[in-house]
Amino acid sequence: MSGVSVAMIATAGLANAQETQSDSNAVDRVLGTVTVTATKKTDVEDVQSVPVSVTAFNDETLDALKVRDLQSLSFSTPNVSLDDIGTSRGTANFQIRGLGVNSSIPSIDPTVGVFIDGVYLGVNNGVVFDLFDLDSVEILRGPQGLLFGRNTTGGAIVVNTGNPTDTFEYKLRAAVEGPWADDDRGGNNSYVQGVVSGPLVEGKLNGKIGAYFNNDDGYFKNLFNDSNHGEAETTIIRGALEWFASEDLTFLAKLERSETDADGPSAQNRGFYDRDSFDLAIDNEGFIENEVWFGSLRTDLDVDFGNGTITNIFGYRSYEAETDGDIDSTPLFLFHSQTEFEQEQISNELRYNGQFGAANVTTGVYYFQQDLLYTENRAIPSDPRGLYYGGGNQDHTVWGVFGQVDYDVTDNFTLIAGLRYSSEEKDVEITYVQPRAECSVLSGTCPTDGINPITGDNNGFTDSQDWSNWTPKLGFQYFVNDVTQAYGNYTKGFRSGGYNFRITTPGPFEAIFPPGGSRAFDEEEVDSFEIGVKTETEDGRGQLNAAVFFTDIKDMQREVNLSDPTAGVVQTIVNTADAEITGLELEGRYAITDNFLLTGNVGLIDAEYQDVKFDISGDGVIDGEDLALALPRVPEVTFGIGALYDLNLGNRGSLVTRVNYQNRDEVAYTDNNFGWINEAEMVDADLTWNTPVEGLSVSLYGRNLLDEVQAGGDTQVPFGGPALAAAAPGGVNRSNGVGAPFDPNPAGGTFSPLKKGRVIGLELTLQR
Repeated sequence: MSGVSVAMIATAGLANAQETQSDSNAVDRVLGTVTVTATKKTDVEDVQSVPVSVTAFNDETLDALKVRDLQSLSFSTPNVSLDDIGTSRGTANFQIRGLGVNSSIPSIDPTVGVFIDGVYLGVNNGVVFDLFDLDSVEILRGPQGLLFGRNTTGGAIVVNTGNPTDTFEYKLRAAVEGPWADDDRGGNNSYVQGVVSGPLVEGKLNGKIGAYFNNDDGYFKNLFNDSNHGEAETTIIRGALEWFASEDLTFLAKLERSETDADGPSAQNRGFYDRDSFDLAIDNEGFIENEVWFGSLRTDLDVDFGNGTITNIFGYRSYEAETDGDIDSTPLFLFHSQTEFEQEQISNELRYNGQFGAANVTTGVYYFQQDLLYTENRAIPSDPRGLYYGGGNQDHTVWGVFGQVDYDVTDNFTLIAGLRYSSEEKDVEITYVQPRAECSVLSGTCPTDGINPITGDNNGFTDSQDWSNWTPKLGFQYFVNDVTQAYGNYTKGFRSGGYNFRITTPGPFEAIFPPGGSRAFDEEEVDSFEIGVKTETEDGRGQLNAAVFFTDIKDMQREVNLSDPTAGVVQTIVNTADAEITGLELEGRYAITDNFLLTGNVGLIDAEYQDVKFDISGDGVIDGEDLALALPRVPEVTFGIGALYDLNLGNRGSLVTRVNYQNRDEVAYTDNNFGWINEAEMVDADLTWNTPVEGLSVSLYGRNLLDEVQAGGDTQVPFGGPALAAAAPGGVNRSNGVGAPFDPNPAGGTFSPLKKGRVIGLELTLQR
C-alpha cells in the first residue's frame, strides 16, 4: 500500500509516531509526537518544532506503506520524486523541488544526498536498494549544504535502520504480490524477512541480526519470446551491536552485505508501442549482478562542556556491479550495452552539539574519499568499426568544516546562523567510449593517451580539478504560541563539478573542453529562500504545514541526451543555463473522529530558464526556443488526499483501512523535451486485520490500483521508425515521421524502462 498509510502520515509531515501502546488505535499512533534526527542535535526534536521542511516516516508507517525501497515513497509527499532511473537497476533518479539527475553515469554527483545511518552515499548507483528493519526515513526539502555538505542542493534523504533493543524482540514478515488477474503480465514477487534483537549482556551490550530474501518472477511479459521479464533475486544480511561502555560513552556498530541478481532493464520503445501500455519486446534479456558491503560505527560521548555530546560517525561502502541492457528496446539487435563498475568509499564525521546559555551550538569536521572505476561496452552492429569500449576512473576527496548557532533572542524568537567550508579534489583518467580493441578500466587496460587507430581520435585524457567554497545559512524561528511557529531561511548549496565517464563523441567534447585546459564541467550553485508555517490544533487532532520557496540556480549542471545513429545515444554533461524555481507546499491532516483521519498535500512549482548557455534543443543555435523549453523533471502540480479508518472489533482485534490518492503532472524528462513522463494518478490501499493473537496481523494491499504506466526515463534513440515497426510483435507505430517535443510516439523511438503497474499483495506479520 505504498502511499497510503504513509501519505497520511507523510502527507502531514509527520511520521515518527512514538506511541506504540497496544491499546492505542492507528489514528492515535499517527497523531502521536513525531521526531526527526536530521538537525543533528543531541536532543531528538519534534518534527513540528524544527524550522525545516521535512516529512518523516517512522517504522510503523513504513511497514504499513509496504516500503521495499526508497522509490516506494515517491508518491507520498509534494514536489518529491524518488524514482529508479531503470537503466541500471537500483540507480537513483531522485528529484526534490525541481532539482534532480537524469543519468546513470556514475561520475555524476547527486542533487539529493542519501544518508544511511549518518553515512553519505557517494554515487547514485545502488541507492534504490531493498529496505527492511527501518527506524525512520526523513525527507528534507531544499538545500542542506550546511549540515550535510555538497550535493544536497535538492534536499536530503535520511535513512535510519533499526538499532538493537534492550528487551528481547523479534519481527517476522512474509508477503506475496503480483499483477494478480492480468494475463498479459508476468509472475509474482515474494519476500520473507526476519529480525531478532535484545540484550547480550544486561545493561552493557545489545545485539541485533536480520535477514531478508526477495524473489521476483518478473512483472512484465516480453513479447519477443513470451517470457517473464524483470526477474530478480536479492539477499540481505545485517547485524548490529550497541555497547554501553560507560554512562557517558556508547558505541553502535552496523554491518550489512547485500547481493542482487536480476534481469536488465524492462524497457519499452515508444516508436513501437503506446506509452500508455506495458508492452515491450526485447531480444536481450540483460542482467545486473551486484554485491554491496556497508558498515558504520557511531560513537557518542556525553561531556560536561556545554552539557553536550561529541559524536563520531565512520562509514565504509563497497559496491561492485556488472550490467547488460537492451538499449534499443526492440526485438532486433541494434544497440546493446554492458558495464562494469566498482565504488569504494570511506567517510568520517566528528561533530559536537551543546548548549551555552541562549546559544545552541553544532560544529564539526568531515572527511570523505571514494574511488570509482567504470567500463562501458557498446555493441552497435550497424557500425562496421566494431565494439565500443571506454569509461573512466576517479579518485575523489572531500574535506569540510561546519558550524551552526541557534540563538534564543527571546523565549519565542530564535536566530539561526551557520557556515560550512568545503574543499574537494577529483583526479581522473578517461577513455573515450569509441570503437577500439577490447579493454577494461577495472583491469587498467584502457588507454588514456595517444591516438585510437580505428577512429583517428584521441584515446582519452587525464586531468585533475579542485573546488572550494563557503556555504552560509541564515534563518529565524518564531513561536506565535505553543502550537504555531513561523520560520524562514536563506541557504546556499553547491553541486560538485566533475567529469563525464561516457564520452562518445571526442570531437564535439574537445570543442567544448579543449585539450590543454580543464576537462571538467563546473559546479552548480544554488541560492534558496524559504518561509514556512507549522501549526496544529490545541488538542493535536489537526495539523497544517505550509512553505513557500524560491530557488535561484547558476550554471545548472545537466546531462544533455541526444540520439545518434552511430553511437546510439550521446550524453554531454555541461553547465547549460541559469534558472529560477518558485514553489508552494502544503501538508495537513485532521482527525474527524477518534477512529477516522483525513490527510492531504499540495505542491506547486513554476520553473523557468533565465539565461541559456548551451544548445539545449539540439537545433544548432542558442535562441528563444532553448529558453522556452520546460525544465526536466519539474511537475507544475502534485497533490494528494488520504484517509485512515480504524475499526475496533472487540475481542476479534481491529481492522485498519487506509486509502491514498496522489497526482503528479506530466513532466519533461530530457532537456530538449523530446522525452517526457506521463501524468500519474496513483491510488494505493491497505486493509490490515490486527488479529486477537498478540503481534499477528494480516494485510491485503494494493499499489498503483489504477494501473498507471510510469517509466524511469524516456531517452530518445535512433531505433524505432516505421521501417522497424513490423518487427515488433503486436506493435503499433503512430509516429508522425519527425521528432517533436512531447510526441507520444517519436519517430526515432525511445529507451523507456517501465515501472510496475497494478500490484495486489498479501502480507503476514508476527512480532513481539
